[in-house]
Amino acid sequence: MNPGSGTENELSRVNQALRTLSAGNRTLLRAAQERDLLHGMCRVIVNEGGYRLAYVAYAQHDEQKSLPIMAYAIQRDIPEERDFFDHLQLTWADVELGQHAPAIAVRSGEPCIGRSLLTDPGLAPWREVAIRLEYSSLSAFPLHIEDDTMGVLLIADSDPDAFDEAEVKLLGELADDLAYGINNLRSRIKRHEAEERIAHMALYDPLTELPNRTLFRSRLQSAIADGRQKHRPLAVLLLGAMHFHEISDTLGYQQADLLTCSFAHQLESRLREGQFAACVGEAEFALLYPDMDVSLAVRTAHELVREFSSPVEVGGLSISVGLCAGIAAFPGHGADADALIRRARMAMFEAKRRGSDSAVFTPELEQQRTNRLALMIDLRRAIEQKALMLYCQPKIDLATKRIRGAEGLVRWQHPSQGMIPTEEFVRIAETSGLITPLTYHVLEAAFQQIYAWHDSGLDQPLSVNLSARDLRDPALIDKLKNLFSTWGTAPEWIQFELTESALMEDPVGALDAIHRIKALGVELFIDDFGIGYSSLSYLHKLPVDAIKIDQSFVIAMPDSAVSAAIVESTIELGHRLDLEVVAEGVETESAWNQLVALGCDTGQGYYMAKPMPADQLRDWQMQYDAGIVTYRIH
Repeated sequence: MNPGSGTENELSRVNQALRTLSAGNRTLLRAAQERDLLHGMCRVIVNEGGYRLAYVAYAQHDEQKSLPIMAYAIQRDIPEERDFFDHLQLTWADVELGQHAPAIAVRSGEPCIGRSLLTDPGLAPWREVAIRLEYSSLSAFPLHIEDDTMGVLLIADSDPDAFDEAEVKLLGELADDLAYGINNLRSRIKRHEAEERIAHMALYDPLTELPNRTLFRSRLQSAIADGRQKHRPLAVLLLGAMHFHEISDTLGYQQADLLTCSFAHQLESRLREGQFAACVGEAEFALLYPDMDVSLAVRTAHELVREFSSPVEVGGLSISVGLCAGIAAFPGHGADADALIRRARMAMFEAKRRGSDSAVFTPELEQQRTNRLALMIDLRRAIEQKALMLYCQPKIDLATKRIRGAEGLVRWQHPSQGMIPTEEFVRIAETSGLITPLTYHVLEAAFQQIYAWHDSGLDQPLSVNLSARDLRDPALIDKLKNLFSTWGTAPEWIQFELTESALMEDPVGALDAIHRIKALGVELFIDDFGIGYSSLSYLHKLPVDAIKIDQSFVIAMPDSAVSAAIVESTIELGHRLDLEVVAEGVETESAWNQLVALGCDTGQGYYMAKPMPADQLRDWQMQYDAGIVTYRIH
């Protein structure tokens, strides 16, 4: 048996539970009725999580202490199985028929984990059915609302080894989220009659209870009409939380919702007569200030951002979340509500991009947006016409000073705008659905260039970067196999670099993709190592051959003891894992010497060579080997 198979199975189950938790949280946000929430959550557990069965039962306080099933989902639509759950009668009383996991969870208020349907005496009444329907293990999680255990979430699986500690912790969070969602729905129903609730939801955000985008737009349009009549200005501020999605992903939707509500209440408390606030997106708020010019709006924005920079207590945690503001004013920046809202949002995105408190709309921002759209159209055309260029940057062995290969880099020489920064057009590709065609174009160019090199006697491998989206592409492996076959490429002629963040975005999916790529016989590098959030405990499970220390640490190393310590530790740990270590961003002789002293294997950076057109590498290497290149390594 593979020694890592147990760990991989645990990782698989944890990620199965993570997917279930993530999908369950989306269900919480979408469900408007309690019945929809219960059925939706059960379907998520079975369909997204891959579990065999999920049901929700509510504890009744009648004489029999009955435990009726309110919703369930099963993996296979078998009439016998559905009939069984349609007529199943349970009790949570402490009697002989109440010794099953859901009843124990209700009575104790604690999860009942990993009960075996094949051996547990408390489950004997259902053993025959369980065997026939291929159930093996189950866990029950109590649903708490305030101090009351109002029901139970049961999850069953055909795997007898299901429900390890890490998996149970995540499923317990899912049960808590479900109880939270039930409580939220019930609270809303109690507060409003049906007609009032429908009318209210049309104009108010259901989470924060602030006016929504529709009501804000209506109020803004009225304020514009009043300002036009009285010849007075007004300002629109759009406030957005920085890194809100990262906070939501880390702390969960419950804490993120509480944080959003905290912001909403603080904003509402600051409003003066005539001013208006609305929630117009996820942790995004619009503020209307009648009779306010741009100068005063900027001061107001600074005050708001400074006030919200203080830590906020949410769910027992102290969280610091920065805000930034975009400002647009009537009449200078627009004469209708939609234009002002749109331009305030442009300014907010500009503030986020610059990392500043606020930004005021300018016509240049709108022109940038137009230019970005034009660039997207031009990029699509450039990919289709194979007009992007393949550059490469040599990698140098730090001990022998010999060339170890090169990294392939894509460049775009725009017909009218010149060389477009790589980060800019890659970002456009990622947001416009062009990243896969871009990757395929680079791969095709790389394989063609490798053939040309080896046909001319240049024996150096070329490495190509793959993104997180590339790893999720189901056609990637077939594409690579076709390229290997077309060009007769040997595995040692090409390498692939995978960013650390790409590996951790979907660990299970990435691990499967990496194994399939590795099966092609190529070497794999982890790029930008040190700036993501993976650990070496995960790294050692990956079939990789090398790590590349991110250039931010290498560049800072000569002047920063902290960066130097990070580089030294990474080299030592990489070598302990029998991995080659490559340092990116070697730009000075001092950095070179430090890396040599630390035993780093390979260097890459401007100190040795800048990126060059790939078809020039052969001539460059010939000059380098002959000592003709004026090279600063002594």
